[in-house]
Amino acid sequence: MDNLKSSGSNWYEIDNAAEVSSPSLLVYPDRIESNIRQMIKIAGDVNRLRPHVKTHKMAEVVRLQMDAGITKFKCATISEAEMLASCGAKDILMAMQPVGPNIGRFFRLRHEFPGAKISCIVDSEEVIIQLSEIAQRTGRETNVWIDINNGMNRTGINPGEEAVRLAKKISETPELKLEGLHLHDGHIHHRDFLQRKEICDETYKQVANLIEHLEKDGITQLSIVAGGTSTFPVHSRRKGVECSPGTPVLWDYGYSISFPDMDFKHAAVLFTRIISKPSKNLICLDLGYKAVASEMSQPRVVFPDLKNYSIISHSEEHMVVETSEAENLKVGDTFYCFPWHICPTVDRYDSVNVVSNGRVADTWEVVARKRINTI
Repeated sequence: MDNLKSSGSNWYEIDNAAEVSSPSLLVYPDRIESNIRQMIKIAGDVNRLRPHVKTHKMAEVVRLQMDAGITKFKCATISEAEMLASCGAKDILMAMQPVGPNIGRFFRLRHEFPGAKISCIVDSEEVIIQLSEIAQRTGRETNVWIDINNGMNRTGINPGEEAVRLAKKISETPELKLEGLHLHDGHIHHRDFLQRKEICDETYKQVANLIEHLEKDGITQLSIVAGGTSTFPVHSRRKGVECSPGTPVLWDYGYSISFPDMDFKHAAVLFTRIISKPSKNLICLDLGYKAVASEMSQPRVVFPDLKNYSIISHSEEHMVVETSEAENLKVGDTFYCFPWHICPTVDRYDSVNVVSNGRVADTWEVVARKRINTI
C-alpha cells in the first residue's frame, strides 16, 4: 500500500497553496503514470487491458493511458464514450445497456466517430430488437456484448440457458454482431487475496461452462471482459480475458486498505481550508457533501497531517472535525486529505488542479461528468 506520507517529505503538498482555491481536487500526473505502468504489469500484456474511465472522466488521463499503449477502453455513459472517441480511442465498450433516447444517442455517436468501434452491452431481448432496427436503417453492423450476472445481481443475465438463448438471438439478428461476454463481479471484495481468488474462480466456472456450451453450438471466438478493480489480479491470470480496472489510475483510501495486495499510489488528493473554529477542539473545513463523496459512512476522508481527530458532522458545505490540535490551528490553515471513494468524488468537480514539481501548474477539465457533451 502506498504510504500516505513519504519519508522526509509530504509528497502531496504544494508550494503555491496560497494561490489555490479550496475545496479542490489535486491530481499528480507522475503518480498516475506510475499506476498505469502497474496496471500493465499486473495484466501482463497491455493488450489485455480495457480500463474503465468512470473513475477519472478526463481526456488527459485517457491520453496518458494511450501513450502507454492502451487501445481499448470501457465506459458507462454516452458522454464518457464521446470523450474517449474524441481522444482517438479505437475500441470503446459502453458497459451500460442503452435504453430510451440513449439508443438513438448511441447510434449518433457511432455516426460521428466512424473510425472507432463503439459497442454496448445487452441483457434484454427488447433492446436487441431496437438496436437491430436502427442498425438496419443505418446499414451499419453493430457490435454487442452479453452482460452476464455471475453473482452481483445488479445487471445482466445468469450464465445458463437464458444466456445461450440470447446469444443465439443476437447471432440470428440482422446487422448485429455478438462480440463477447461482459461480467462485473464487484461484489467480491474480500481483503484476503486468496479468499477473493477462491470465490472469483468459483463464480467464473459458470462463465467457462457457458463459453463451452456456446462453442458447441457454433458460437466461437468470443471476447471476454471480466471484473473491475477488486478482482483485477485474479482475472489477469486467465488466458484470453480482458481486464477492466478503473480505480487504480487514481486510487483511494478505501481501496488501499481493502486490497493491500495491489501496489498502487494515491494520485488524487483533496485540498481544503479551515473556515471557522466554532468551539474548543473544533475546526470547520470547507469540505462538505458537494466536495467529497458522501455515500460512505465516516470517515469519508483521511487526514495524514492530523494525529488525533474525529469527524463529528458533515453537511452540504461544511465538515466539522474535533481534534486536540485545534488550539494550534487558525482560520485559513490548509489541509490535505485522501477520499475514501475517489470515483464519485471526482464527479463533484468541473476541473481538477494538476500538480507538477510540487506546484499547481495546470487544470484538467472533468469533461465527462456532464451527462451530455454534444451528442
